[in-house]
Amino acid sequence: MGRRIIAIGGGELKNRETLKIDEYIAGEAKKKAGDRRANGLFIPTASHDCMPYYNTFHKVYTGLFDIKTDVALTVNREINLEKLRAKFEKADFIYVGGGNTVFMLEHWQKTGLLPLIREAYEGGVLLCGLSAGAICWFETMYTDSAIEGEYAVHAGLGWIKGKISPHYDERTLDFDEIVVYNKWCAWGVENCAALEIVNEQPLRAISGGGRVILLDGTRNTLVKKDFLGQA
Repeated sequence: MGRRIIAIGGGELKNRETLKIDEYIAGEAKKKAGDRRANGLFIPTASHDCMPYYNTFHKVYTGLFDIKTDVALTVNREINLEKLRAKFEKADFIYVGGGNTVFMLEHWQKTGLLPLIREAYEGGVLLCGLSAGAICWFETMYTDSAIEGEYAVHAGLGWIKGKISPHYDERTLDFDEIVVYNKWCAWGVENCAALEIVNEQPLRAISGGGRVILLDGTRNTLVKKDFLGQA
């Protein structure tokens, strides 16, 4: 299917809140792996390489879906890019965890991790991510990582055109106001929902209870539409 991203708006992995989405990701990884046991690589940079977070990922994807997992640890340690590259080359999907989005992007740039992620993406490895791991690919993201204690708009990687807010069900009023003020079109991805993007084009919503909303504030009023998929 080419280049693919599954952007999950939020939800607690450890409480199995995103399980329907995780099941879909696991199924896609197994399709790619074929006769091999599928392999998932977890990137916990945004949580400063929180190992309990990786352990939760492992319990879900190995314990429930029989996928082998590995983790790319790069915070506060010596980095061996060749060893990291070997992990990326084995991955059938990459999952980027939540946390501090701005720290994550800056760290990826400094450490040389970003080119490995880009290479995997261009090579057809499925990229998945929750919260920080969902919004980082877009041109503009609504995040609480840019200004301490506040939500604000910040530049993302720009691989995907457009603006996005994760946890949209928790941030609706504030983000709506920003969208109308700036006359934007934007994505609001709720907890327990995901937006699947193929070759940089939004393809479908995946729901585990939440919704993906397309917001249009270009006419000084806000029009909202549930995004289900391409016509």
